[in-house]
Amino acid sequence: MNATEPRCFALLPCAGSGSRAGAALPKQYQVVAGQPMVRHTLAAFAAVPRIARTLVVVAPGDATLQHEGASVLIAACGGSTRAGSVFNGLKALREQGATAQDWVLVHDAARCLVTPALIDALIDACLPDAVGGLLALPLPDTLKQATAGGRVAATIDREGKWLAQTPQMFRIGLLQQALAAHAPTGFAGITDEASAIEAAGHAPLLVRGSAQNVKVTWPEDFALAEAVLRSRHP
Repeated sequence: MNATEPRCFALLPCAGSGSRAGAALPKQYQVVAGQPMVRHTLAAFAAVPRIARTLVVVAPGDATLQHEGASVLIAACGGSTRAGSVFNGLKALREQGATAQDWVLVHDAARCLVTPALIDALIDACLPDAVGGLLALPLPDTLKQATAGGRVAATIDREGKWLAQTPQMFRIGLLQQALAAHAPTGFAGITDEASAIEAAGHAPLLVRGSAQNVKVTWPEDFALAEAVLRSRHP
């Protein structure tokens, strides 16, 4: 890639408390397969030569991550929401020299099972695309609508429905503009980067991901992540 071509940056929002994981330590810092979960995630991006730099957005005052290497920048500008952290992180990338035409791959720090091959597949699919896109999987299971009382209200047709994953890859300027439109409302209704892009009138590309690219959320997810990571590095 020459100096005039758009670069690819990674942005990891890492400011969450991880309350659903049921532990005092934020889940991204819990040890899985011998090291904090987020370091497995960083290692996957470090193995992709097309990633120019990775920005990790942490909460103000969080000094957990230090000395992660020259290609990793830690920015203590985390917001009260994931979208807020991403929005602040994009500003930090621009301050570090990224341009509006450069690409950003936003990835959940807790998706520690992502692989360099998945990241490369997303880059390959999105670089020639006018909008960008995200890793996702076609919904494999029967989908139920629930009542407030925890009973089934209806069965929803799963045809054409996908489970969104990360990374999600868009031009930095486009994503900044899309998120800025929702900043006055505290990013209400913005659940991921693609939803902001959709609200701006664009249709992100769906790129098939992997069933292993799960977001570690619940206590039982840690055992799954541990088993997969140890199987990859016996």
